[in-house]
Amino acid sequence: MTRSIYTFLLYLLTPLVVLRLLWRGLRTPAYWRRWPERFGWIPQAREDCLWIHAVSVGEVQAAVPLVKALRARYPEWRIVVTTLTPTGAERAQAALHQDVTHYYLPYDLPGAVRRFVRGLRPRLLIIMETELWPNLIHYCHAQHIPVVLANGRLSERSAARYRYVKKLASEMLAMLSTVAAQTQQDARRFIELGAPSGIVHVTGNIKYDMKPPASLREQAEVLRRSWGVERGVWIAASTHEGEERQILDTYAAVRRELSHALLVIVPRHPERFAKVAALCEKSGYRIVRRSEQRACDASTEIVIGDSMGELNLFYAASDVAFVGGSLVPTGGHNLIEPAAQGVPVITGPYTFNFSEIAQQLCEAGAAVQIRNTQQLGDAVVMFLKDANLRYQMSEKGRQLVERNRGALNSLLEIIARHIP
Repeated sequence: MTRSIYTFLLYLLTPLVVLRLLWRGLRTPAYWRRWPERFGWIPQAREDCLWIHAVSVGEVQAAVPLVKALRARYPEWRIVVTTLTPTGAERAQAALHQDVTHYYLPYDLPGAVRRFVRGLRPRLLIIMETELWPNLIHYCHAQHIPVVLANGRLSERSAARYRYVKKLASEMLAMLSTVAAQTQQDARRFIELGAPSGIVHVTGNIKYDMKPPASLREQAEVLRRSWGVERGVWIAASTHEGEERQILDTYAAVRRELSHALLVIVPRHPERFAKVAALCEKSGYRIVRRSEQRACDASTEIVIGDSMGELNLFYAASDVAFVGGSLVPTGGHNLIEPAAQGVPVITGPYTFNFSEIAQQLCEAGAAVQIRNTQQLGDAVVMFLKDANLRYQMSEKGRQLVERNRGALNSLLEIIARHIP
């Protein structure tokens, strides 16, 4: 597929994209706001900027230390962050405050991209992970705007999809200035798809460089007291449709062994908070929603983590963490965060988005991978009953995270080559 065919198909699909935006707004009204930005209409900037694109919450989280480092190194530069989702926007504004300007990335239509880039006046575009848009990259390349793919990640599953449009992918990757890949496997896949080997570098995963605020431990201790110090607490984080029912079935088995165990469920997408809370109540469990700011009592069985930006706090207050998106074929989510908080990690069988990290953690003895809910329940009970095992795994997790720090500095050195 060439870029002209891609653009033609995109124009045909635009009405459906708009309808999907309207439909999503029924559950998340933020999707109905700031529509002009999605078609490239933004105020004309008076000065140049450094532009970072992070599609949603996970990429924004990874971008936070990068943005702060760029702000410290280049205080004279205006920094703009774009996202595709309202949750990403909320996270960027909550974590970075006034340090950045936020816009929604426009749809990859030639006119929208041209308007947006002309209004923004970027001198450099940094794309987090694998958010590649052919017309955006083509226009930046034509305007001599360097494009750096930072913390680049390309799973075998994603690479297989790109192979169906290899000509388009190859042309797009050839226009990048630098690919800073997380692992050797990622680098190899980018090169096989057409990225020139000379622009591909392995810098590591900057998620290992994320450092929680100094106050997090104290906040976690306060939260844990509100949950119950004597209770075993396990968190099911970043869960998806189809996983919560499996989690609740597992919880019933855990409670047969540990009747006072507390479950914390944090759905991945905010629009599902109410649905998951209703599912728990319908299943007969007594719940407390975090947004209610109400303490648990002995009768509380499930806490719904329906707040934004507090996942690390929940990890730090828990005894064991199951990371979702892995009991269903979503591909898993960030396993580094709970390991960095000193929490034993459990992941399901579907980890193709984070396969190297899952393998590293399991080989280091900081995580276990289960195949089904029976094994999940057994693992949760094992960890909640054995404080010594929890301590050993938590130390191994912290040590692994510490050993893998340094990707941020490597990435900053690459970026420096492209900043005027």
